[in-house]
Amino acid sequence: MKSDVLAQRLFEETIGALDLYSIYLGDQLGYYRAMTGGDWLTAEGLAQRTGTSVRYTEEWLSQQAVRELVEVQDERADPRRYRLPAEHVPVLADPDSMMTAVASTTDVARSARRLPDLVTAFRTGQAPPSLPWEPEGRSEPSRGLYLNFLGKQWLPSIPEVDRRLRQPGARIADIASGTGWSSIAMAEAYPLVSVDGIDLDGEAVAEANRYARERGLSDRVRFEAGDAASLAGERYDVVTIIQALHDMSNPVEVLRTVRKSLAEDAFVLVVDSHVAEEFSVPGTPQEQLDYGVSLMVCLPNAMGPGSAATGMVMRPGTVRRYAAEAGFAAVRLLPIESKKWNFYQLTV
Repeated sequence: MKSDVLAQRLFEETIGALDLYSIYLGDQLGYYRAMTGGDWLTAEGLAQRTGTSVRYTEEWLSQQAVRELVEVQDERADPRRYRLPAEHVPVLADPDSMMTAVASTTDVARSARRLPDLVTAFRTGQAPPSLPWEPEGRSEPSRGLYLNFLGKQWLPSIPEVDRRLRQPGARIADIASGTGWSSIAMAEAYPLVSVDGIDLDGEAVAEANRYARERGLSDRVRFEAGDAASLAGERYDVVTIIQALHDMSNPVEVLRTVRKSLAEDAFVLVVDSHVAEEFSVPGTPQEQLDYGVSLMVCLPNAMGPGSAATGMVMRPGTVRRYAAEAGFAAVRLLPIESKKWNFYQLTV
């Protein structure tokens, strides 16, 4: 790449990075939510709705308009009026939408806070201090995908899983369930199943249980703080590990514990990043994103003595190796179409 091309690319990407920070502000301040009605608002009107400074709001709206994130009614008017286009609401103001981008934007802004710690971690080889969720709260970038796809399209496309989950008494263990949306999505799609969600983060577990109660699922969905050892003595028809195996410091031991918790003819589903078998340059857009997230978040979080230190770009061969070391007989890459994730079936 020529130097002038690289310089222009980085100039454009700097604009994009600043877009993410402005979107972070729009979400945290409630600007987008206040604009979902589609009416035209002045900076003063939006500031009144959100309890914010008129001058700051004016500057934010101007930036959003020149980047075509919001529309302006008349560029020459004084004061100008703006609105959020209906087409942008699913991306910027609806957390249940499969197109939402705000949670990922928040993650980018949050991860920037740890850059000084990463400089030190790169030199020591150790994990940096944990990145706190506050003040933004926990991110839920896949909530919309789970609610719209996991139980409605992806699981039904696997005939043996779909049949199993339609039987009375079927049990699912959802490992590293976070704030619970994957478990909730499966329970809503399959009304005869019970789901046990397990996560190391006790605060995330508390939120997950609250969400389950709010959606009337607490009789069939429960969340527990713990690791995979919590499965001891239980038998499950389906075990899922979604967007989590690459984060685990000891993935082989987790898979070994999962294998011991399976009922007869049970199904293990691992969902992780959609990456190719081999490293290549320049890489797909998904791999470019995954390496960036891995560099800033996933790998640092997993570093430590004895850790597998997988990183977010966990290639199919790595999944097969982990599964074989855990005692599984085979791994099948399922033919589920997704630009974001690979779906692996592990069989005993």
